[in-house]
Amino acid sequence: MAVTTEDIKKLRESTGAGILDCRSALQDSDGDFEKAVDFLREKGLAAASKRSDRETSEGYIELYSHGDGRVGVMVEINCETDFVGRSADFRKFTHEVALQIAAAAPDYISENDIPAHVLEREEKIAIARSKEEGKPENIIPKIVEGYLKKFKDESVLLRQAYIRDESLNIQDLINQNVASMGESIIIRRFARYELGEESTADSEAETE
Repeated sequence: MAVTTEDIKKLRESTGAGILDCRSALQDSDGDFEKAVDFLREKGLAAASKRSDRETSEGYIELYSHGDGRVGVMVEINCETDFVGRSADFRKFTHEVALQIAAAAPDYISENDIPAHVLEREEKIAIARSKEEGKPENIIPKIVEGYLKKFKDESVLLRQAYIRDESLNIQDLINQNVASMGESIIIRRFARYELGEESTADSEAETE
């Protein structure tokens, strides 16, 4: 099957991969778009893994205000070189991550950031709810597993579905940008503020 320029353009927009990689993926998959996407995602994941140990001390801090000042986000994203950190593509990526944080309100960057006591609390909630609903004992572990997965998918930034394309999560989006920019990329930290919300310090003060 002949690969057209339009096919390559569409694949590049979907994955962020380079033109030659898109052409090769389409040729290797006989023009099957979904297979080509899977191939490039796997390639991006491999590239991200190879680059993950590189030093990332450059990058950009994005400041974003949403809803006429009702939500504010600050996120630091690091890369390897100042050249990439100053590029339009990298700035666009940091803005997309800030939009994601504003819209989806994650609590953690990665699954490893979730404190053990939080997971224990969520597990207890899931067990109690299952028993209250009269679920059979033998299926409760499976229900708890599904509940915790949903909790992580909603609260962990890297696991959240990308707001512009729910077939991707944020880790997929990072992998795409690692593949296209050729550098390791790390979301270092973020803060999200919503007008009128209670801060952690406020809630702690009230309990003292």
